[in-house]
Amino acid sequence: MKAITLAITGASGAQYGLRLLEVLMAADVEVHLLISDAAREVIALETDLDILPTDDAELAEYFAARFDVGPHQLHLYGRKQWGASVASGSNAPNAMVICPCSSGTLSAVATGASNNLIERAADVMLKERKQLIILHREMPLSTIHLEHLLKLSQLGAVVMPASPGFYHKPQSVSDMIDFVVARILDHLGVDQTLMARWGANANS
Repeated sequence: MKAITLAITGASGAQYGLRLLEVLMAADVEVHLLISDAAREVIALETDLDILPTDDAELAEYFAARFDVGPHQLHLYGRKQWGASVASGSNAPNAMVICPCSSGTLSAVATGASNNLIERAADVMLKERKQLIILHREMPLSTIHLEHLLKLSQLGAVVMPASPGFYHKPQSVSDMIDFVVARILDHLGVDQTLMARWGANANS
């Protein structure tokens, strides 16, 4: 089973992270899930999940039931759970996605702060030369944001702004979300049928 770390932070765009989680669960991917305190508030504001358990164990059970998966497939960790596998290069998954990534998390990862488990897990990806995907959600971008994004790109991270395309003629917000999620899945090497690739029907 492919294993991936997914971090959802407090930037607007919680739908991207939740949809990515849903598709990864359906694809039988083992997910190590990290949700910041700010992300829980944003999820309540932006989605119909307005009542999320505050206890980490209960939240893990909530998502497992929502996506009909067992405890072997979904692991949720608290922000200070330093004993989690994602905190060590000896046992962390080979890929991590921060989706969406707030500017605060962006700054912490770019400077190696590691003040919580999300930041530490990202630091592990960088130091171990593993795959780190940053879905930054902010506009406009300040020079500070741009400098942090450049630094992370130079360190090997893949910077994927939450920028849905329109050439597939989206009919709903869900279509726009799926466009971005599909691009993430392509980079992770997870098969997806959310969106046809450019030129796929050129000769049909």
